[in-house]
Amino acid sequence: MSDVSRRGFLQSAAVVAASGGVVPAIAKATSGTNKRGPLVISSANGLRATEKAASMIRGGADTLDAVIAGVNIVEEDPDDMSVGYGGLPNEDGVVELDSCCMHGPTADAGAVASLRNIKTPSKVARLVMRRTDHVLIVGEGALRFARAHGFEETNLLTDKARRVWLKWKERHSDRDDWIAPANEVDPKKQADSLAGHPQTYGTITCCALNEKSEISGVTTTSGLSYKIPGRVGDSPIIGAGLFVDNEVGACGSTGRGEAVIKICGSHTVVEAMRHGMDPEAACLHALKRMANHTKLPRLLKKNGKPAFDVKFYAISKDGKFGGAAIWSGAKFSVYSDGENRLEDAAFLYERGA
Repeated sequence: MSDVSRRGFLQSAAVVAASGGVVPAIAKATSGTNKRGPLVISSANGLRATEKAASMIRGGADTLDAVIAGVNIVEEDPDDMSVGYGGLPNEDGVVELDSCCMHGPTADAGAVASLRNIKTPSKVARLVMRRTDHVLIVGEGALRFARAHGFEETNLLTDKARRVWLKWKERHSDRDDWIAPANEVDPKKQADSLAGHPQTYGTITCCALNEKSEISGVTTTSGLSYKIPGRVGDSPIIGAGLFVDNEVGACGSTGRGEAVIKICGSHTVVEAMRHGMDPEAACLHALKRMANHTKLPRLLKKNGKPAFDVKFYAISKDGKFGGAAIWSGAKFSVYSDGENRLEDAAFLYERGA
């Protein structure tokens, strides 16, 4: 083992001991390292976001403005049905959006939740940070705030998303008055009444580091598809769906927000980095804690492992980066050393295990 790997392992082991024996799946320095130029990390659907943010940072833009411009691409894309315009709606067929942002140099933050009719909630979250003394504004108040700042209202439910929602509405139960077309499969004959139309937790998060060691991040989502109206996940919660500490690093998350909230997920990752873990090991550390804290039978597979997925994406102030998921097969977007690409995420468990 090299001195660097040994040092990373010993630092990780110290954090494990301090956290009561929660052992990361990988306890060695395996994170990538950025050696020049901006570093930007995002979820797998954020390849355009990392490229845009890096380009803006190279041109002198503030890191927060850069990552928000990056995720705006996805927020405004009707083909991404997990974020912004075109996102899947709540159970009533209404799209509700959540977002938060953090600016490392000023240690400031802003967020909105259950925001309707506005394509780019990340921009509204930034205004909450810059133009109010609040951190989080929700629901009708968030919409009125957006209107006051000149945001144009739009029907966020695209025809594509409406059709998917309608199929879910017609098939998810045989105990209501919604009936699927006669030429479609009878839901009573489906092994799973949601087969082909499962609930999704898609989100985009994006964090960036510039050459002045300034860090910022943003997370934005349309949330859990078909959710109870007003449900808020981790994406607009500072310390859950996003956390930035300019002295340490940043982390954002995607996946089951309820699980992330319960362990203050992104904050947990950043604190692990503060105590010496590299980004990938810190992400795995938080995921292992999450797995250990998942007790409800309805959230567990028969083998006792989580029946859901969560992913963390982290960067550290010294230019390291990493991503990890509960289950194998995940990827993340990264702009590092002048190259924009997808990388494989670390994981706790092999999918299918």
